[in-house]
Formats: sequence, C-alpha cells, structure tokens
Amino acid sequence: MHTQNKISAVIITGNEENNIKDCLKSVRWADEIIVVDSESEDRTVEIAREFTDKVFVHTWKGYSAQKSLALDYAKNDWVLSLDADERVTKALADEILNCELGKDGFDAYKMRRENYFIGKKITYCGWGQDYQLRLFNKAKTKLNNKLVHEGFIVDGKIGQLNNVILHYSYNNFRDGFLKINEYSSLEAQEKQERKVSSFRVVLIPVVAFFQNYIARKGYKDGKHGLMISLMHAMTKLQVQMKIWEIRQQRLRK
Repeated sequence: MHTQNKISAVIITGNEENNIKDCLKSVRWADEIIVVDSESEDRTVEIAREFTDKVFVHTWKGYSAQKSLALDYAKNDWVLSLDADERVTKALADEILNCELGKDGFDAYKMRRENYFIGKKITYCGWGQDYQLRLFNKAKTKLNNKLVHEGFIVDGKIGQLNNVILHYSYNNFRDGFLKINEYSSLEAQEKQERKVSSFRVVLIPVVAFFQNYIARKGYKDGKHGLMISLMHAMTKLQVQMKIWEIRQQRLRK
C-alpha cells in the first residue's frame, strides 16, 4: 500500500561521494528525489545522477540557504529532508508509505536518529534520544536562519514516527576534525558578540566534557564515548578561541 501523499526526498551535498550512494538507495521508494550540490570536486554529482535526473549544482550559500533551495525544487507537498550521511531504514520507509500523512492532524513528523561513531552505535552522550524533524508539509514549513544546527520551523502540529533514521556522521577522525573546524567557525560567527574571558576559555570545554561523559553517561559507550566527549570539548574550545579571534580582528580595524 502506498501513501496517498506523493513525497519528495531532498538532499544537499558537498563532496559526499563516500556517502551519497547509500543515502539515495535508502529513498528509492520516494516519488521524487532532489539533490542540490554545492559544486563538489569529487564524484558526488555523477553518483547522484545514477538515481535521479533532478540534480542541481549551486554555489554554497550556507546550510539553511541550500536546504531552502532544495525545498523550492520539490514539486510535492510532502518533503523528506535528509543529510548525505543519513539513511532511511526499510521499517521507516514502510511506516511512511503506509500512513496517510496529515490525516491525523499533523503537519510534520519527527523521527529518532540512531547515531554511529567510527563503527559503533552510540547509546549515550546525548546521542541516544536524538529526535529530528525530517518529514513535513512544505506549505507549513520553513528553515530557520541559523548558520549551524539549522532546523525546520513548522506552522502546525508535529507528530512522531516509530522507526529510525541511521546516521553515520563520524566514520573517521579526519572527517570528524574537519566537521569540528567547520561547525566551530559557524558557531563562533553566530556568537561573536559574546565576551571571552580566560576563565570561560578554560571552563566551557571542561564543563562540556563532563556534561557528555558523566551527566549524559558517555562512559557507558566505552572508549567511543570518551572520544565523543573529548571532541565535544574540543568543539567548545575552538568556538571560544574563534570568538576571541573575531573580536581581536575587529579591534585592529
């Protein structure tokens, strides 16, 4: 049984040749697949075109802007938005296909994301209860304007699906450190008006580590939990350092 609602799956990409194939395989059941690529220098576009003829290449404008662009290309009312490192499980696909979207009064649906770090499913570190809004009525939804951790704003009721998305965000430390560098720069831009004291530069990363490792029980995920907690602390340290750098540059002008 197929849902009465036609669904557009939208994905934004940038040098994702190692991820995009599995991502697109997981949404082959969608009525339409749209990929908005930010001028990848690898085989991302070539691979994407094996799955859909709706691959559009645009200069990178930021996460929210790229996702908004992808929504503009979607011709169907209902949209499933994925990142290239995410996969829709068969159980989730079946759940979506066998429900009449919107008939229950909801304009969007959240689903739990099952997060993996270097080959291991992570249960703690705050990663175990990671609910993301990914399926929505396009007419009732827009992007916020955050530079990092962008999200969808829904003018209506939000429901929750039972099955999960798989998320393979960190397959190795090299990619992880590249993401930390990118995300910390964006977060620093957003928070550049905050004052940076020596005390905060030292304290915030320490608090972030113990928050993840102790309060969120990251220690129960073994060395993987330790590494995640350390990377979380490193991100917060870089944010503070980069805010300081931005403010120093402004003073010199």
